[in-house]
Amino acid sequence: VKSIMSEEIENEKEDIKVILLGEPGTGKTCLINVAIEEKFIESTESTAGSTFVSKTFTRDDQDYIVDIWDTAGQEKYRALTKIFIKGSKIVIFVYAIDNKKSFDELKKYWINMTKDILGEETIYGIVGNKTDLYLNEEVKESEASEYAESLGMKFKTVSAKSEPGGFVQYLNELFDDYLEKNPDKTRSKSLLIDKNNLKKQKKNCC
Repeated sequence: VKSIMSEEIENEKEDIKVILLGEPGTGKTCLINVAIEEKFIESTESTAGSTFVSKTFTRDDQDYIVDIWDTAGQEKYRALTKIFIKGSKIVIFVYAIDNKKSFDELKKYWINMTKDILGEETIYGIVGNKTDLYLNEEVKESEASEYAESLGMKFKTVSAKSEPGGFVQYLNELFDDYLEKNPDKTRSKSLLIDKNNLKKQKKNCC
């Protein structure tokens, strides 16, 4: 299994684990690249196993580490992915708007499996990626939005390629939700991603 290990950080106070889940080819790694670089970086290889990148920052005199995990979507890695899901504070389910199967698999497998492991305390969201391929759309935004709403999950369609800022904003919203649900973690309700504090330990493709 390939992995990215963060450096040891003195006075570590908090560890927030974020994980992206979904079928292969939905652009999970590209979205993580967007979170790190705030720009699109082409990825052509599938993730094998799981990898993560880390960000450190100080908030209200408390150090935080945010680990953003990328996971393999292939069926042969699903048993392994179940291990990596454990301990996640925020889960983002990703499908591609031009791939109906990727959305169907969220409903059929990924969401139920993950909630069985993590329960209801975790923050969940659904992202429809690749809106730049709207001419090949197979999943209507209204259908996905209604489904996410029925589950109480925050929903957004994005394009890692043409509008990277949309996913960064979405991540900020999920972090806000996490902090609001866990007020003991910090006195501030806003935890923004600062690209100057993001440190990618190693490049890996999705």
